[in-house]
Amino acid sequence: MSATTAQAANMQAQGEPRVNRRRRDWRGWKFMWPFAAVFLFVTVIPIFYAIYISFFQNRMIGGTVFVGFANYVRLFKDPLFWSAVGRVALFTVVQVPIMLFLAALMALALDSMKLYGTKFFRISSFMPYAVPAVVSTMIWAFMYSAKYGLVGSLNDWFGTHLNVLSPSVLLAAIGNINTWEFTGYNMLIFYSSLSTIPHSLYEAAAIDGASEWQIVRRIKLPELKGSLAITVIFSIIGSFQLFNEPSIMQNMVPGNAISSSYTPNMYAYTLSFSGGQTNYAAALAIVMAIITMAIAYLVQLKSMKEQMN
Repeated sequence: MSATTAQAANMQAQGEPRVNRRRRDWRGWKFMWPFAAVFLFVTVIPIFYAIYISFFQNRMIGGTVFVGFANYVRLFKDPLFWSAVGRVALFTVVQVPIMLFLAALMALALDSMKLYGTKFFRISSFMPYAVPAVVSTMIWAFMYSAKYGLVGSLNDWFGTHLNVLSPSVLLAAIGNINTWEFTGYNMLIFYSSLSTIPHSLYEAAAIDGASEWQIVRRIKLPELKGSLAITVIFSIIGSFQLFNEPSIMQNMVPGNAISSSYTPNMYAYTLSFSGGQTNYAAALAIVMAIITMAIAYLVQLKSMKEQMN
């Protein structure tokens, strides 16, 4: 009798359960398959289908024909597409740092334990995120109106002629809406990271003579590096997918300040549902996904290098 067989017989004699190490255990998949099925049919299959149809064109004569990379070549020469990409890139570069700075500042204020009404401040800061984007955009567009909104009332009171919806400052007005919506959400991410720091560390630093600013700079801010990378990636993805705010405000803004190609997502929507160019819109969506993933990967790579150093 071999040693393994003798050990198994000994375990069985002692009443210990016998474990079959060669048999696969599929019980975990029984819990995962509902989500896996939804993810497959809602995300994976549409992505591959979009890639597939991006290599075709629907022509009046000849029907749907295979054109290879013709849609992508046309896209790279499309000035409307690059104008929309530049607009959301500018939006990202300006709006995201301001939003994350305010979120970090609010999280530090909450973690300082010196803020009165901490629970109320935390809930009220998160409340804008709970408001649907459509509702919040309509509220802010009403306030921005120079005729019947808050801006119009301020103009009447002070004799000014402010126009927040003018083309020169319209992107900043949309950025203000996004900042109002998502600052509280990012604040909670930062605050959860700060909550993992034991308060005994703060007490030890204070006993050693560290000031409040030194505690923030030496202890709290380094702890926010991991959560900062997550919030930056999420914010970049959200900014490049900008759609709700400009599309809702399109009919509220005078003139043609918000065109159908104001953002890449609006351009893709117009091409697909109004222009009947589904294949070209699919190519646009694939290119935007690649650009967004590349930028998010570079941010993640840089964050990993900083954490390793």
